[in-house]
Amino acid sequence: MSYSPRVETFRKLHEAGCFVMPNPWDFGSARWLRGQGFKALASTSAGFAFTQGRADQDVPRDAMLAHIAELVKAVPDLPVNADFENGYADTPDGVAANVKLCVATGVAGLSIEDATGRAEDPLYPFELAVERIRAARKAVDETGSGVLLTARAECFLTGHPEPLKEAVRRIEAYAAAGADVLYAPGPKTAEEIRAIVAAAGGRPVNVLVYGDYGLGVADIAAAGARRISIGGALARAAWAAFIEATRLIAEEGSFRGFAGNGPSAPLNPFFRDDLKARS
Repeated sequence: MSYSPRVETFRKLHEAGCFVMPNPWDFGSARWLRGQGFKALASTSAGFAFTQGRADQDVPRDAMLAHIAELVKAVPDLPVNADFENGYADTPDGVAANVKLCVATGVAGLSIEDATGRAEDPLYPFELAVERIRAARKAVDETGSGVLLTARAECFLTGHPEPLKEAVRRIEAYAAAGADVLYAPGPKTAEEIRAIVAAAGGRPVNVLVYGDYGLGVADIAAAGARRISIGGALARAAWAAFIEATRLIAEEGSFRGFAGNGPSAPLNPFFRDDLKARS
């Protein structure tokens, strides 16, 4: 079957090796990452939420769809994977309907997570979680787009008492339910990554790197992962510098937070040349 060039490219990236798929949060950051030579990009729900003055998981569906469409437009020659949170619905039918809306933005892939966003019951019950992935799979297939479906097991990030054991159980089930890519954000050791890779049964695994915990790209690739994303880490790094600089101004009347700034180079020349190229 023939798919769009971006979907074909994205599918081929998952066939062998390991690639890094960083996460821009707006048009400019997407263009910059493209300029650094990355082969695919992914949205970050947290990074975008902060630009809207909202907490992560607090952005309405339609606003997120518009943002995802903007990222797709920003890099017309690169695949974009959508962080589509929990599909913006609890029921399998609701997930299916929203997945089709996400596919319509032009993404090459999208992820559906099993976190509810509710503190009292942070994970969907196992059987419901599996049904949600089955529904997402059917919805993608009905579009005929070939968009890659990533299923996320949020056991580590939601404080499950046995996160690796439960993640393995869910990853195995999500693979059987038809997910193209498996993803359990949170493991920080090669041993944990290998356990997730084994549970995926030969399907590609995405690893989240949101801090420096001693593993580089080569280490993660050696553990069997095909894809590395960094979630909101870049957005948080930018916000960390912003927060510290403004703290120094407010509390000390000091501008020491600007010490590492330098002039707008390389941003101004990059964006001038980039605008000419895309015009």
